[in-house]
Amino acid sequence: MTLQLLISTLDGGIDSVAQLLLPASAGISYLVSWQHTDGARRALPAALERDDVQVLHMDGRGLSRNRNNCLRHATADVLLIVDDDCRYKAEWLQAIIDTFESHPQVDIAAFMMQSEAQPKQYPDHSFPLGDSPRGYYVTSFELAIRRTSIQGRLQFNEHFGLGAPLFRCGEEELLVHNALQLGMDVRFFPITVVRHDHATTQSSRAGEPAVLRGRGAFLYAGGYRRSMLVRPFTIARQLHKAHGVPYWHAVRYMLEGVFYMIFHPSIARAGIVKTDGQRQP
Repeated sequence: MTLQLLISTLDGGIDSVAQLLLPASAGISYLVSWQHTDGARRALPAALERDDVQVLHMDGRGLSRNRNNCLRHATADVLLIVDDDCRYKAEWLQAIIDTFESHPQVDIAAFMMQSEAQPKQYPDHSFPLGDSPRGYYVTSFELAIRRTSIQGRLQFNEHFGLGAPLFRCGEEELLVHNALQLGMDVRFFPITVVRHDHATTQSSRAGEPAVLRGRGAFLYAGGYRRSMLVRPFTIARQLHKAHGVPYWHAVRYMLEGVFYMIFHPSIARAGIVKTDGQRQP
């Protein structure tokens, strides 16, 4: 079984990619999607000129666009979602391969990260993400995907994620939600597979309007429609306590996201793809 690390990077972030590469190992490769915001293409760092590294070029911005570019060109059996500031160990990557080999029914696996900046508490047992324990949430670079389960069926919703115009978070939660809607087996495993010592978007940019809109939009798109007009008030209290985000500021922009989705419902399914490659309405 082969594993491919799908690395999304932007402009000068390419210089960080070499730091996550491990010594060449049979069955493990790296696919880098490199976005250029100004259309200019600088020289590829010499450290990336390896047989096990493939670099794709893409103009513009949008993290979900970048991740989808990787998904379209991926070739390995298992695909690991990677940010350019992630770090790995050989035994962690082998654990991912072992997990998919021993659980052939699993389509998407969520693992654990180590982080000094944003330590997370994880359950000590495996469970399906359709029945997650209270307080658990997924982070994009904890996800590994069986390629044949997703290609032609599912992708990241490009209306969500860092660099998207309106909703700059929530893309990983929405990917998982849509996978469950398609009947995929999505499961958490209490296994550490990555180190990431920087704050994630929803922490470092918690008070930005586009991030708050993304939180609200996900309430509609991610299956919380019965409570989507109530939850922003609860989440706003949590954000105020954890990150000092002004309460009514948070409520306002989360409700903006909710109501935008109510009037543009097709956006919610933009990540689900038919087998012929056409997006569903």
